[in-house]
Amino acid sequence: MEKTYETVIGLEVHVELATKTKIFCGCSTEFGGEPNTHTCPVCTGMPGSLPVLNKAVLEKAVAVGLATNCNITGKGKFDRKNYFYPDNPQNYQISQLYFPICRDGKVEIEVDGEKKYVRIHEIHMEEDAGKLVHDSFTDTSLVDYNRSGVPLIEIVSEPDMRSAEEVIAYLDKLRLIIQYLGASDCKLNEGSMRADVNLSIREAGTEEFGTRTEMKNLNSFKAIARAIENERERQIDIIESGEKVIQETRRWDDEKGYSYAMRSKEDAQDYRYFPDPDLVPIIVDDEFLDTIKRRQPELRDEKRIRYKEEFSIPDYDIDIITNSKKMADIFEETIALGAEPKKVSNWLMVETMRLMKEHDKDADDISFSAKNLAKIIEMVDKKVINGSVAKEVFEKVFTDDIEPESYVEENGLRTVNDEGALTKTIEEIVAANPKSVEDYKSGKEKAIGFLVGQTMKAMKGKADPGEVNRILKEILSK
Repeated sequence: MEKTYETVIGLEVHVELATKTKIFCGCSTEFGGEPNTHTCPVCTGMPGSLPVLNKAVLEKAVAVGLATNCNITGKGKFDRKNYFYPDNPQNYQISQLYFPICRDGKVEIEVDGEKKYVRIHEIHMEEDAGKLVHDSFTDTSLVDYNRSGVPLIEIVSEPDMRSAEEVIAYLDKLRLIIQYLGASDCKLNEGSMRADVNLSIREAGTEEFGTRTEMKNLNSFKAIARAIENERERQIDIIESGEKVIQETRRWDDEKGYSYAMRSKEDAQDYRYFPDPDLVPIIVDDEFLDTIKRRQPELRDEKRIRYKEEFSIPDYDIDIITNSKKMADIFEETIALGAEPKKVSNWLMVETMRLMKEHDKDADDISFSAKNLAKIIEMVDKKVINGSVAKEVFEKVFTDDIEPESYVEENGLRTVNDEGALTKTIEEIVAANPKSVEDYKSGKEKAIGFLVGQTMKAMKGKADPGEVNRILKEILSK
């Protein structure tokens, strides 16, 4: 009988927090910049420099903990994780091993209509390392410490996931929670959210865990899914051939579609953790906790329920709009300016999504204002412009966030409301197209579409199609 295997997966998710300054010093956390310009004695590990905890890091870490149903540790401290590598300037990383800020949380995920909880073992704060830049031309490696000291939280799950689909659902849930909180932009491609996958397999029905490996270098959801499927098959092949899986850290090469061993997996004691003597203990009192609780925004799950009750738009629209905090904000702000919810939803679901695809942008990259979208909807409602002109104007709003009214006036795009001029043009079109007129009168309703199109062309798109249809039918019925 052929054996069946179950995949057991846990994740370590690192998230760069969106603070203006680093975790233990006042240096900028801005992405980019000339190498080693966002640095100081503290984040480059100079002897005698003293770290001081950035309060905003603690606030954001606690906010994420509350949103993921964690218990917040009332008393915490930092530890030194010792390892020697060029991008680690002190030769240790300040992290939290013994008293992490958050413990015992959970988030609900849904895959193929089935809901389940993924438990969170802990969330701890730590500092990021620098970055090694490898120059193959000169065969040298350079180090940039701009990222050194950028604040991170590490979210450590329990091994509760059983498939790539569950992993992606869990990561997407975390991404949305953290984005809605404003704690991070969670862009995998820029490294502000990074996931290490701990994976093992076991015979279906058994309780004992297999030997796990850790997969690194995963910078997109697609890469994570591919790496999981590849590692699952690799471990099955090893076991089926009578060999044993080695506990190790592996690096995934997404272009080549395989992983390779980096190092055998160290245990915690290899890092020689001990309490950091330069940082005072963290005390989270009830007043601090209450302040963070009061600041917690409405998260996606709550928005979905409210949108259904308040705006009466389809579930599909709700799912797409709330899948990005930026999109949800524009939706609500445009409605607040007087636009009808369904009309706003239509503009976001159709034209905005089309232009995002054309310009290869994510929803979080949207730069147009709700005010200008509301103005376009208002101008269409008042028949200042027609639908096709509105789309043309919206393209400029999407790319450059231009002021719609000024653009319409400057480019002569107002709808022609002179009924006499419109009737004269339509009469000329009818006279010039006797075949279409004959087809229409003989019962071919679609023939009128050609006449409408010719009229709109003659009016340079600046007529109301509904009005053109009305006048055409009046003339054709005579």
